[in-house]
Amino acid sequence: MCGIIGIFARSPVNQALYDGLTVLQHRGQDAAGIVTCDENRLYMRKDNGLVRDVFHTRHMVRLHGNMGIGHVRYPTAGCFSSAEAQPFYVNSPFGITLGHNGNLTNAVNLRQQLLKRGVGLSSTSDSEVITQMLAAPVTNGETEPEWEARIDLFMQAAEGAYSLVLLTRDAVYGARDP
Repeated sequence: MCGIIGIFARSPVNQALYDGLTVLQHRGQDAAGIVTCDENRLYMRKDNGLVRDVFHTRHMVRLHGNMGIGHVRYPTAGCFSSAEAQPFYVNSPFGITLGHNGNLTNAVNLRQQLLKRGVGLSSTSDSEVITQMLAAPVTNGETEPEWEARIDLFMQAAEGAYSLVLLTRDAVYGARDP
């Protein structure tokens, strides 16, 4: 069980994300994270601990932007490590961040598919598997991602119960299992 939130607004979202995660704290008390986006630049803060312990004023003022996502973690898979704290971020080739709640029952199979394609993984989390699946180019020479199509392809391959928030440099997406 984890808590996820995504906001796209006309004004800065850092405080609203913090407040939302505080309300969702009961869904996860092991780690917390926020990523915001301002003018195609992503700003991230995440660590182990409660929301109030992870985010201090010095962190909040650095989370610029009018869109962002947040996550509080209760581990059902993976281990208790700050490397497992979310949102997960992948810069290449297009730059996305992802917050995930749930479990993929075919995560091992999807992980093996990624490894065969040469995609490196740095954690044991099925959330990283999802992030890498969404970030990987669909075709050779792809220059602009079609995020809705990528999300749809992931959902066709994924098995289990999950909900996601995804932040790109120009949008916030939400999805849940069928």
